[in-house]
Amino acid sequence: MKTKLLLISLMFTALGSYAQQDAQFTQYMYNTINVNPAYAGSRGAMSIFALHRTQWVGLDGAPTTNAVSINTPFNNSRLGLGVSLINDKIGPMQENTISTDLSYTIPTSETVKLSFGLKATVNLFDIDINKLTPAQGGDPSLQGFSNKISPNIGAGIYLHSDKAYVGLSIPNFIESNRYNDNDVKVFKEKM
Repeated sequence: MKTKLLLISLMFTALGSYAQQDAQFTQYMYNTINVNPAYAGSRGAMSIFALHRTQWVGLDGAPTTNAVSINTPFNNSRLGLGVSLINDKIGPMQENTISTDLSYTIPTSETVKLSFGLKATVNLFDIDINKLTPAQGGDPSLQGFSNKISPNIGAGIYLHSDKAYVGLSIPNFIESNRYNDNDVKVFKEKM
């Protein structure tokens, strides 16, 4: 009986769930700057990261993600600066994201530091409708996707030492519609 109730509860939970919207990073510990702006300059030296991820190799339209970032402390001060570029492709969709990060670090003890960060982001969203095969040719709901630009801002905090770290961030404060077919189908950037 308990198993049946659990299964029914899980089925109703799935009705209100949402899918992932951002690029997937499996090497988060090497790519912290893309999620938390407070990480900028926290290592005390210039850091350059580059990642490539390909899923479902050999299939047409398989997800591919490329990310490059650079961050550094600014002139021996408590400020850190960072820039990130992400290219995420899946099927006919491509999204390019350019982010700039600014952080400020406060030493809380001899070994622990607390950083606060702000992120400014520009997303360039594009769907190549030539890669789609719609049921009706010239479908008007498939128009207007070419290079849709949407800005966003984010913030984060990052508590770190040489032995451990913990952070909290909201990379996207602004919820923006990337696709809205008369409220039937909506692709939104969420917080």
